[in-house]
Amino acid sequence: MTVLQDVLTVALVLGGTVFMLVGSIGINRFPDFYTRAHASGKVDTLGILMFVGGLAVYQGLSLDTLKLLLIGVFVAITSPVASHQLAFRAMLLGLKPWYGRDEERNESE
Repeated sequence: MTVLQDVLTVALVLGGTVFMLVGSIGINRFPDFYTRAHASGKVDTLGILMFVGGLAVYQGLSLDTLKLLLIGVFVAITSPVASHQLAFRAMLLGLKPWYGRDEERNESE
């Protein structure tokens, strides 16, 4: 393993871990379903892709790298679609978005 490969692996894995941590904090801090779905759908997808990319760099050229890249493609396609569908179904079922400090408006509806 070369030094460049080591540095790139560590950077991608740490970057992915930081993105997943930020997404987890966002899920706990955001006020409603839609903003939480945004945090989990966008930030965690990028975090997982970076993490899997770091593992692929660590493996070098092998069959394991191909498997990791296929996992990355699967996550890149399915995670945003799943987040969108969850938000779409919530909207169809009548779940109202949070409007900030307009709590009187939400209670009167």
